[in-house]
Order: sequence, then structure tokens, then C-alpha cells
Amino acid sequence: MNRRNYQKELERFLEDWATKEQVPRLLLHACCAPCSSYVLEYLAEHMQITVFFYNPNITREEEYRKRVEEEKRLIRELPVKHPVSFLEGSYEPEQFFEKVKGLEKEPEGGKRCEVCFRLRLEQTAKAAVETGGFDYFTTSLTISPLKNAPLLNALGEEIGTQYGIPFLPSDFKKKNGYKRSIELSKEYDLYRQDFCGCIFSEQKKLESKKG
Repeated sequence: MNRRNYQKELERFLEDWATKEQVPRLLLHACCAPCSSYVLEYLAEHMQITVFFYNPNITREEEYRKRVEEEKRLIRELPVKHPVSFLEGSYEPEQFFEKVKGLEKEPEGGKRCEVCFRLRLEQTAKAAVETGGFDYFTTSLTISPLKNAPLLNALGEEIGTQYGIPFLPSDFKKKNGYKRSIELSKEYDLYRQDFCGCIFSEQKKLESKKG
């Protein structure tokens, strides 16, 4: 059983940086503005953040573009201590479909989601290394109560070791992080979708509404 407290681990990092008066640079993978809202408010007190938007799982381009623009608007409007910038990855849904081939009927939260997490985290780590200047990378995905934080952290650490950049541990839903993200979404009138973005998640959501 995984007993690590990723929130406590993150807090130790923040305390150490404050003591040493350090402001590290973070490449933050974000899936949407609502999920990144609290993460930016929280971490930009301690870090210089670049939001990396790489989400090939978003099947419909209209949905993808809407989320991109909401992320940019949030960055413009959210008051933060240290600067936040935006970096958009390639929109390549064909990569997602190639990776999850054969896993189409997997349940939400199953093997298909794990493959999707890995795809997005690998691209984030790669972008951090290729762009240069980043001390850490992480993802806003752990803010969701529906996402497996231990799995995301394990994948992040494995990928970070592979690419030579540390993964910043997180469980952003803790300390009322998820609740705060809902509050910020309302405050900034953010577009808040009810599915992850992939066609499989959308179909399940439609089926649940019917039944």
C-alpha cells in the first residue's frame, strides 16, 4: 500500500526554497484552466511557472481550442507573485489514439488512462529538457478526486529519471485544493467541462446522463 504523503513532500520543498530564498522554475502540465487555477495560485507564490498545454486526448478540436483560450485568459487575469507564462504543445490526437489502441473499452481510470497520463507526462518532461532552464516538472491532474495521485506521481518520477529532470511531487486536491479550484472557476467564470476530453470519457458521460 502506498503511504506516501505527496502534499507533505511538496510542502517540504516549499519550505526549503523559502529558507534558501530560491525561486525555482517549473513546467506545469495543465489539462484545463479550472484544474490549474488553484495550482497556479498556490505554487506561483514560490516558483516561476510555465504552463504547458499538451492534451492530445481531447478529441474534438473545438473543445481543445476552447480550453487553450481559457487557460490563456486565466493566466492573464489571475494575480500571482511570480510570473506565469504559457507554452502550447502540438495538438496531435492521432498520438493519443495510437497509444490507446486496443484499450478503447477499458473503464475510466483503468489502463487507457494510465497510458494517456504517461503520454502527456513524457511530452512535458521532454519539453522541459528541450526548452531548458526548468528545475522541475509536474501536472495539475492530481487536483482531481477522480485521478490516481499515487499513479501520477510514480509515472512522473519514473519519467523524470528517464529524461533527467525532477518531478515535483503533488496531490493538489489536498488542503482543500479541489474546493478552491471550484471557487476560482466561479470567480473567473471559467469554462468547466464535465469530461476529461477524450471521446471515450465523453461517451460514458452521455450514457450516464441517459440512464
